[in-house]
Amino acid sequence: MFVSLFLYTFVASFTPGPNNIMAMTFANQVGLKKTMKFCLGVGTGFLIIILLCCYFNILLKNLIPKIESVMAVIGAVYMLYLAVKIISSKQQDSDAAGDRHNSFIAGMLLQFINPKGILYGITATSTFILTSNSSYFSLLSYSLILAFIGYMGTFSWCLCGSLFKKIISKYRSQFNILMGLLLVYCAVSMVLG
Repeated sequence: MFVSLFLYTFVASFTPGPNNIMAMTFANQVGLKKTMKFCLGVGTGFLIIILLCCYFNILLKNLIPKIESVMAVIGAVYMLYLAVKIISSKQQDSDAAGDRHNSFIAGMLLQFINPKGILYGITATSTFILTSNSSYFSLLSYSLILAFIGYMGTFSWCLCGSLFKKIISKYRSQFNILMGLLLVYCAVSMVLG
């Protein structure tokens, strides 16, 4: 069971999604150090989501089918807004756009409109954690581990954006278009299912 949980966690955390795409874009625009606050916000928001999933799993399972479509639309609209900003950004306004959306609060709040993260939390807690663990200590421990793995996934994308800054700056408009289109894909796939 532990192997399955961690395989699921690593695949879900390191694959493309709004957190990872935004972290890579921000790190490329403003650097690794300035993007750390966004990554920490993502990790904190994700920890809160996992804890909520652990402690309110039954309630969330009953509510998610009712609010999933609303969350998907809100999340998709926000991602489309970010995609337009990324695609239309120029070199000189990259720093300003990166600073405006690249914050701890933005990273944390993104988790509450990110259906991938919420559904991941529900799946991980209901399928792997709550079936064999129910003590407060074990739920907190698993939540911290899952949040850390999620943070590492986002950080790895952030690191790539920073490491490949020279190459990406050479192809800035193509990179922005690609990252924007990936966000559009995430938004459309959230709404369509």
